[in-house]
Amino acid sequence: MAGMGMRDIKRRIKSVNSTKQITNAMKLVSTAKLKRTRDRFERVKPYFETVSETIQGILKSADNIEHPYISGREIKKSLYIVITADRGLCGGYNINAIKKALADVEDRERSSFIVIGQKAKGYFSKRGYEIIGEYLHISEKPEYRHAKDIGKLALELYKEGKIDEIKLIYTQFASTISHVPQMLKLLPAAKQEEEGTEEKEFKYISYEPSPGAVLDYLIPKYVESAVFGGLVESAASEQAARRMAMESATDNAQEMIEKLTLSFNQARQAAITQEISEIVGGAEALK
Repeated sequence: MAGMGMRDIKRRIKSVNSTKQITNAMKLVSTAKLKRTRDRFERVKPYFETVSETIQGILKSADNIEHPYISGREIKKSLYIVITADRGLCGGYNINAIKKALADVEDRERSSFIVIGQKAKGYFSKRGYEIIGEYLHISEKPEYRHAKDIGKLALELYKEGKIDEIKLIYTQFASTISHVPQMLKLLPAAKQEEEGTEEKEFKYISYEPSPGAVLDYLIPKYVESAVFGGLVESAASEQAARRMAMESATDNAQEMIEKLTLSFNQARQAAITQEISEIVGGAEALK
């Protein structure tokens, strides 16, 4: 604040206060959006879990299933579905998701991307990565039809042999202050290791007309629901991250205003002292 006059400090206080009002308004908007997206995620989650558990049940109860969606093959090319935001001002939300994908990429020539959000598109396109699908302006309000389109594109590429595995990168909503980027391997589908050592009672289930036919129907639904769940959970994480960023910006602005106000008061006190000294000096000179 050294060297700033009272007029400059006053102008600076006005500017910072305007910024504070904007960031506080954005925080309130994000808080309202967070509640809506969080409620929506809680409604979507059971559907994804049910489909996932059904697929796992088939894989565990029907041994030696030969199916293109579960049969492993040489990984020549990987597809990454990366979910980010269309806007910034949300802390490390976008870059953390991008870093999660990059940490798994061993060779960019053997990797392709479906990007959701302007931030992922901007990052990967500028660096020469292969983008085979982009979905913009849906990050805050994703619909199931978006997930269906993304899943259809990914499955077509997988069935045609253009890619050999599909991985979804999204941001897990752990809490309103914790958002963790995650990577979920969608295809080829595989049995998941169960935690703990407790054995569950075995139940024989008959799948008609066959486990393979059931998988033909279920796995596309699984991919779609996983993508949709990732979109909705990432949307909640985005709003929570933006709320935190705007709250921090508002607090920083308030702190700056307090420091500027203190400097203004000090400068005014110094000016008053100077004026008194001049008056006293003038009166002494007249004696």
